[in-house]
Amino acid sequence: MVFSSTAFLLAFLPTVIILYYLVPKGMRNGVLLLGSLLFYGFGEPRYLLIMLVSILFNYGCGLAIPCCKNFGNNEHRPARLMLCFAALGNLIILGYFKYAGFFFGRLGFPEVVLPIGISFYTFQAMSYVIDVYREKAASQKNLLRFALYITLFPQLIAGPIVRYVTIQMQLAERESNLENFAEGARRFVMGLGKKVLLANQAGHIWDEISSMNIDQMPAATAWLGAIAFTFQIYFDFGGYSDMAIGLGRMFGFHFEENFNYPYTAKNITDFWRRWHISLSTWFKEYVYIPLGGNRKGMSRQVVNIFIVWALTGFWHGASWNFLWWGVYFGILLILEKVFLLRVLEKLPCFVQHAYALFFIVLGWVIFALTDGTTFFTYLKAMAFCSGLWNGRSGYFLATSGVLLVIMAFASTQFPSKCARALLGKLQRKPAVYLTVKNVTYLLILTASMAFLVSDTYNPFLYFRF
Repeated sequence: MVFSSTAFLLAFLPTVIILYYLVPKGMRNGVLLLGSLLFYGFGEPRYLLIMLVSILFNYGCGLAIPCCKNFGNNEHRPARLMLCFAALGNLIILGYFKYAGFFFGRLGFPEVVLPIGISFYTFQAMSYVIDVYREKAASQKNLLRFALYITLFPQLIAGPIVRYVTIQMQLAERESNLENFAEGARRFVMGLGKKVLLANQAGHIWDEISSMNIDQMPAATAWLGAIAFTFQIYFDFGGYSDMAIGLGRMFGFHFEENFNYPYTAKNITDFWRRWHISLSTWFKEYVYIPLGGNRKGMSRQVVNIFIVWALTGFWHGASWNFLWWGVYFGILLILEKVFLLRVLEKLPCFVQHAYALFFIVLGWVIFALTDGTTFFTYLKAMAFCSGLWNGRSGYFLATSGVLLVIMAFASTQFPSKCARALLGKLQRKPAVYLTVKNVTYLLILTASMAFLVSDTYNPFLYFRF
């Protein structure tokens, strides 16, 4: 089940909301847990067993780690062994379902179906046991609360990756009121609009261009396709994150932001502070810093950055293009760390933005095209090897140019600044202010529903991971 489906919007979500607010506060976690299990098991109930194994395994490890610290003369060694056992168990589960085919497929290994969202909830579970070991969080003794942390449907399928320390208090008690619900509903509608009205439309452009004969594709068409995918993945994943954060807020949870206008970045380092923030934070906290971070000299930093970004790429999928995508950004980040940032800071802002966008778009082409031969052929098309322009280029520019310009503006802070300025003036007239605000969100919701009813199935891109 996906957020942008009529089954979710018209049946599942209203039912869960009504039940959640009807039952006593002490039963609300139970309603959310049951709803989350139904949400995840919809269509593929067998995935539930894998998730339940993960829940029980990590719940037990979380309880065992503090006990191990009180066992024997060396209190850290047994706890460290338990932590290693927990990490290894999680990685074995993730590795079997996600990477077994990649490593052993040529040896006749049977095809393994990837459970939806396993990368996200496995990383959440690992962050929990690590933070318990580090004594940043107390082990959760209530199995229902821990199960809810792992399964919470607003962020279960594609994040944000919510660290346990962020919501441990909210699992026990949170404020579910009309103000939180309304704010969450508005955030959800905005995310739905990004997904349905922008991401899906950009996806149609990319699908049409990428299915053409790339050998004879002119540069203008290739760049239009790459730009379309650049907007598709942002509004798709950014829209999902908005919807997840909004849904969480509707039930009283406060999730951390996952995007901060990444395409306004002036360099790649800044871009990765703004894109998929929860994943970058996870790798920083649990991989980069334990490897030594930036504490052991420049040469060690370079190695650490390379390792982290190779792992980041491979986390996205068992495919060579994802690994090369991670290595690609790792190399750019290393170059910026060593010298390039100092050079860029001396250049005009528009040059810095152009530099960042050029390499971001190129990176998304690596990400989008799983076949190496296809990627290099597409890269040659972008490099004018098949000319600059033809009739199809004119067609795509005429039919999609305005939409891409709208997306470019929508990916910046400009629309939100204009909206805040307008609403700020209208606040002197409360009735007009509320009317304009609510009508705007109602129009977005209505337009999104109209597109959903008439459009084909378009799952979120990050469901693959």
